[in-house]
Amino acid sequence: MDFALTQEQRQIRDMVADFVDEEVVPRAAEIDETDEFPADLIEEMAELGLLGMPIPEEYGGAGLDYHAYPEALVEISRGSGGLGTVVAAHVSLACNMVYEFGNEAQREQYLVPMAEGEEIGAFALSEPGAGSDVPAMGTTAEPVGGDAGGGGEPDRYVLDGEKLWISNGSVADTVVVFAKTDPAADGGGISSFIIRPETDDGFYVEGTEDKLGDKGCPTAELRFDEMEIPAERRLGEEGAGFVQALKTLNGGRITIAARSIGAQAALDDALEYAAEREQFDQPISEFQAIQHKLADMDTKIQAARYLMHAAADKKMRGDRYVKEAAQAKLYASEMAREVCNEAIQIHGGYGYTKDFAVERYYRDAKLNEIYEGTSEVLRNTIADQLLD
Repeated sequence: MDFALTQEQRQIRDMVADFVDEEVVPRAAEIDETDEFPADLIEEMAELGLLGMPIPEEYGGAGLDYHAYPEALVEISRGSGGLGTVVAAHVSLACNMVYEFGNEAQREQYLVPMAEGEEIGAFALSEPGAGSDVPAMGTTAEPVGGDAGGGGEPDRYVLDGEKLWISNGSVADTVVVFAKTDPAADGGGISSFIIRPETDDGFYVEGTEDKLGDKGCPTAELRFDEMEIPAERRLGEEGAGFVQALKTLNGGRITIAARSIGAQAALDDALEYAAEREQFDQPISEFQAIQHKLADMDTKIQAARYLMHAAADKKMRGDRYVKEAAQAKLYASEMAREVCNEAIQIHGGYGYTKDFAVERYYRDAKLNEIYEGTSEVLRNTIADQLLD
């Protein structure tokens, strides 16, 4: 495996890095303070083709591979963890669900506007009582009309239930929702559907969460109250939703690893601070204890990057990559917290204040260990693959 980026991949990464340095970094503290969705930055990113990076050009995307796309997401997350989540949830989850499991008509109608950045997508799986335990979800989609009672295709579905922790949930134009169509079936009889919040009666945003970090990405609670949607908005076969969700989250873990590697910002700030801060008549970067911290921080970031690309390589080859994606996400997410913690330590008391960005990096980093597979669940997944 050769993980050296090609000239084109480096150009894409550098283009995104320049955009982040010029447009995102100067706004990051403001976004963190206000927790407002940065619609203007999203619009600029759409113009750069960043909202459909791995989606084929025929569907409005940029057609990037899974080496270039995560590297671009590293740069976005380096500037703002919340913005990294906005893009990851939109692209890796919502767009990929429609691309992988939608039919041609669904791709043209719903994927193209998302990949072009004209619309924002969300992925609604988690519920108050069903996080890691997906089959425990309570949201239902009752098939009605047509030959629903006789085992044939229904005309429509009636959705009832609620979803929690939905990134982009309050600003999305298209929401991919998972619901039980046959609760008695194996895996909960889960199916997936395309929801259009602006036009679907019975769709409600109950509110957004006031989170520790990940600011600028609205995390919403959604409710469906006898919401009727046409059957042609179902993605794939009825009952296939659970497998679809697992496959999509597996790919998404590569991009959460990328968001985690955005902890490069913490190392960059620590390096700069250590060179400038003087104690005992010398820069603290001259002390071996600080040098060892910096060395460990960089080593962990580089190790996480290699794990990310190893999983991406298998995905691109069409090989099974469940274990590799879980390992990349597990290691990178825990690495990010550790690196950000050390950046605060190097800054000393200043690092514990909002005058320096490292405290924000730490708050943003913690989320990586929770969403799209907690560290505990990922360790189970890795062990299952080893023992299989």
